[in-house]
This record gives sequence, C-alpha cells and structure tokens, in this order.
Amino acid sequence: MKLTTLLTAASALAVAACATSEPPPPPIDYQAVYTAALTSQGRLEADLERDAIRKPVETLSFMELKIGDTVVEMEAGGGYFTPFLASVVGPEGQVYMQNPAAFASFWEGDLPPRFRSLPANVTYLESDFDAMRDVPSGSVDVVTWFQGPHELWYTPDNAPDGLGDPSGSFAEIYRILAPGGRLYVIDHVAPAGAPPSTGGDTHRIDPNIIYEMATSAGLRLGESSDLFANPLDNGTTNVFAPNIRGNTDQFFVEYVK
Repeated sequence: MKLTTLLTAASALAVAACATSEPPPPPIDYQAVYTAALTSQGRLEADLERDAIRKPVETLSFMELKIGDTVVEMEAGGGYFTPFLASVVGPEGQVYMQNPAAFASFWEGDLPPRFRSLPANVTYLESDFDAMRDVPSGSVDVVTWFQGPHELWYTPDNAPDGLGDPSGSFAEIYRILAPGGRLYVIDHVAPAGAPPSTGGDTHRIDPNIIYEMATSAGLRLGESSDLFANPLDNGTTNVFAPNIRGNTDQFFVEYVK
C-alpha cells in the first residue's frame, strides 16, 4: 500500500514538473546582434563613411564575439570599433579600450572624445602594449589588435622608447587571455621576408613576423580570413599614400591560447 502511494505521488510530481517547466530559450541570432551594433551607442556620423572599408559586421561574424565576453581592444585609437564591441558583449560583458599614453597627442585631453559617449561597460586603459597591468591574468575572452601590431616597430616623437617591446607585448597578450581565449590581428601586409622596420617606415608588417611572435609567446594559429585581402596592392607603398589608403592588402588572423 505504501509503495503504491509513493509511486503515485512521484508520478504526480513528475507530471507537475513537466507542466510547469519553462521551455529552453531560443538560440541567439548573433548575425542580428552584429547587425544591430551598426546603430550602437557611441557611433559618430563620420563612422558611417568608414563602414564600407572596415566591414564591421563581417569582422564580428568571423570573430564570433559573444554576449558577456570580456574584450581588450588593443590600440583602439579614436574608437571606431569600440561601440561594436561594447554593443555585442552587452552589460554582462566588458571592453577595455587600450591606447598607449603617446596617443593622447591625437586628441585634446587625456581621453578620446568618443569615450564619454560610450556605454558603461567600456573602461579606458592607458598603457604600453607590454604593460596592461590593470587587466587580470587569464580574464579575457578576446583580444583585438586591428591595423596595429606594426606599431611595435614605430617610434613616435613623443615616445622615443617605443610603444612596447615586441616579445613582451605578445607575452602580455598571452598572460591576460583565458584558456581558449583568442587574439584577432588585422594589419597591413608587407612583402614576405621584409624586415620588421617596415612597421615604422611604411606602417606594414610581414604576417610571418606576427606569426613568430604570437606562437613564441605560446599562442597557436587558428583561423584566417581574406576579408581585407587586396591582391592589387604590392605591399611596398606607405599605407597613408592617397593611391592606396583604405585599400591596402591586409591579413586577418586568429590566434588561440
């Protein structure tokens, strides 16, 4: 009698649980999330003119950035891409907008003008590339370094010691990345075998130099994209030359910790 009663009660509870349990949430449509970021907080009118060549939605799609991610945006500059990152990761995530102190000469004041219009999940990080001490070790899901690693071999007038030691900078990226975290690099292509000094001369870099730096730091090569490839660019012209600016051949590579 007791066994029958217990079985009946258990069956009733199981039926009740099935009746009241919520269905699983639908999968997130990240393509819609990336497209919605085109109208995100902090975007400027001038940004719209750059969208065609910077391809933000396609870039986010390749990176597979997720809601809640922690991102370090190295060499964010004035912050063209920062609003996209902040919009996608949302309030649950965090974006560090990093620039060397020497970059303050590009704008009046200590912060890029755009910063004050960005959402609260963005923190400004002023540091050299090899000294991101405010970022905890193993805390970052994604590091982006767009059109920038060549700057490791560029010495601006207001930073005679450079913007960071090359090997130390990639070691710092490895330190802050969580296991499985990813680094995404976009930069202007210099010819194969070109010396690192092209980073300061033409603002380009041989992708193999970045590969050696990243893998020596402990990262492994992931996926790559030809999104910004331009086979008509011979890789020797300064990227600011009017005949090539905005249309350089660029590599887009993922490295994984």
